[in-house]
Amino acid sequence: MKILLVRVSSLGDVLHNMPIVDDLLQHYPEAQIDWVVEEAYVNLVKLNPGVRKVFPFALRRWRKNLGDALGKQELQNFFKDLRREEYDLVLETQGLLKTGLIMGLARIKAGGKKVGLANGTEGSGYEAISRVFHSESVKVDSRTHAVLRGRLVAAQACGYRVNTPASFGLRGSALHPAWMPAKPYAVFFHGTAGASKKWARSNWISIARTLMQKDMPILLPWGSAEEKAEAEQMAAQMPNATVLPQLSMQEATVLAQRAALAIGVDTGLTHIAAAYETPTIEIYCDSPRWKTEGNWSSKIINLGDQGKPASVGEVERAIHSLIPDKT
Repeated sequence: MKILLVRVSSLGDVLHNMPIVDDLLQHYPEAQIDWVVEEAYVNLVKLNPGVRKVFPFALRRWRKNLGDALGKQELQNFFKDLRREEYDLVLETQGLLKTGLIMGLARIKAGGKKVGLANGTEGSGYEAISRVFHSESVKVDSRTHAVLRGRLVAAQACGYRVNTPASFGLRGSALHPAWMPAKPYAVFFHGTAGASKKWARSNWISIARTLMQKDMPILLPWGSAEEKAEAEQMAAQMPNATVLPQLSMQEATVLAQRAALAIGVDTGLTHIAAAYETPTIEIYCDSPRWKTEGNWSSKIINLGDQGKPASVGEVERAIHSLIPDKT
């Protein structure tokens, strides 16, 4: 059975699609599963050994370069490569026009089908026109968790039930960055798009003091000049903290995977840590917790909710629960 998954972005959403691969292979162990994803996340998808082939999608870059020969050639090569394959099943779990178009251009075998979402969930960017490309559309509850949503689409398409915790199937990386500490460390994923989703800087500084008592160094990653400045200002008041150099997607994944403790706001890197079942504290400040909370492992503690950020005390208790004091 040959299956194509179409989920191109964003980082967290691509990650939340991963359990579909494990579900499909549980029911169809010989299945060959391919994936279309934005080029920035290709290395993340390649960490799932259940994915046979990854098709890099670079719409933003192609749009910029459509006026030159190279951009046009890359776009043509993408569709040519995609259409060399014939699939028994194409699953599109993003519900956008652009992902629907990819589904529409993918080839299916006689008797094959193309299955996607019949509706969006609360707050999603669903575009109803995407249903034009479906042979079947799967309706989900408006408050369906981001991980469960894709799993339900695949389950209905293939005739099985979702009755197990999500398994992300991500293997570890062999990468050994020079900045990696020799001792167990904590990572603060403090940066995120939108000021309302951030946790107050004073809270991070208070938590750093708690981790200092556990003799645990803190690593501070960043993804923009603004986040780097924030990390430097935080580190100036955290004797046990180090601001990291700019990381590649591979290095950021290693950072999340190997941490003894990850604490982060609702952002893709926090969700990567949770997917690896790294001891993780997810802090929700201005996004609904039901959408993405890590609910598949006791090593993940979810705090706060939309408009109700977690308190320092709650996070401190979560730390002591996940990393008990040495006796």
